Amino acid sequence: MLACGLFTVVACQQNSKQESNQTTDSSSNTVTTLDSSTFTSDIDGKEAKLYMLKNASGAKAYFTNFGARVVSLQVPDKNGTLTDVVLGFNKASDYNNPKEPYFGPIVGPFGNRIAKGKFTLDGENFTLPTNNGANTLHGGLKGVHFANWEVTSANDKAITFAYTLPDKQEGFPGPIHIEVTYSLSDNNELAIDYKATADKKTVVNFTNHAYFNLNGEGSGTITDHSLKLYADKFTPVDSTLIPTGELKDVKGTPFDFTTSKTIGKDIQLDDEQLKFGKGYDHNWVLNGTKVDGLNHAATLTGDKSGIVMDVYTEEPGIQFYSGNFMADNVTLKSGVKDSFRTGLCLETQHFPDSPNQPNFPSTTLNPGDTYTSKSIYKFTTN
Repeated sequence: MLACGLFTVVACQQNSKQESNQTTDSSSNTVTTLDSSTFTSDIDGKEAKLYMLKNASGAKAYFTNFGARVVSLQVPDKNGTLTDVVLGFNKASDYNNPKEPYFGPIVGPFGNRIAKGKFTLDGENFTLPTNNGANTLHGGLKGVHFANWEVTSANDKAITFAYTLPDKQEGFPGPIHIEVTYSLSDNNELAIDYKATADKKTVVNFTNHAYFNLNGEGSGTITDHSLKLYADKFTPVDSTLIPTGELKDVKGTPFDFTTSKTIGKDIQLDDEQLKFGKGYDHNWVLNGTKVDGLNHAATLTGDKSGIVMDVYTEEPGIQFYSGNFMADNVTLKSGVKDSFRTGLCLETQHFPDSPNQPNFPSTTLNPGDTYTSKSIYKFTTN
């Protein structure tokens, strides 16, 4: 295995020339090359580099320290062909785009939405920048997704990124000290371990915002993917996508994924919630189905590739976003545009707007306490 960037940038460049670092789209047979020398960019006076983990099965995961992002994730399809299942870019500088900021990063300190950019802790009011209509989304204008993280540890199994969000940056009390460790196992599990402490009482809700297409980046829409969510309830939203506070049964609604179905099956139905999100952009309440101590959150299957992605997490919820606002705004590493619903997100999380919803699980982090959370994305084939 090889971790490229911190200790072995030269080795990474040599490896890219020897192996071509090719990512193959199983349906269109396009090939993308990732190379450290062309990927690296100067962003805000610091180098954003390319890092790689490779396991004994031949799977590869690429990251950059700009936003602690997943750049590419290459796993074997039903024919054994490596397929890049994460949407991203060939150059780090392409991620520095305020109009399309959420390809692959860690988002926080509060992933998802906070109503009207306001919350209260111990009687003190905090105001955040609003960047999603009247609300704050994914930590605000910069959050941690536009931060240059430090690589504090890198070996053949895992890589750790660290960042400290200064006090009152994006309006959040802090400082908040964050570590995220990605690891790639030999049985094709990408694990994400989150850890955070804070000097002041604050709120945290970290997640990863990778866009997935299990048929391969550039292979078309995700509407024929099959999805099962291990959730009997979801949190309905208002027209600005803020939860109403209700935990609603999915039975009898388009939000029932308790049995696997294609994403496109009900997405066009005449349903107020689907109209609010322009499709699926909602939080599901996980029902506690356990696998090795983690909540089994989702099973996603690529209709062409046969790749199956199971999501496991310590979090109580998962946000399923069906790529409703993708609009050909950027060119991806395969050379195609980010067209409507050509990617989806499965974001493990606490519930949106939790600081303003006392009935939701708490997202408060006290000084002296340590926030930890683990999520796993496991890849197999059927």
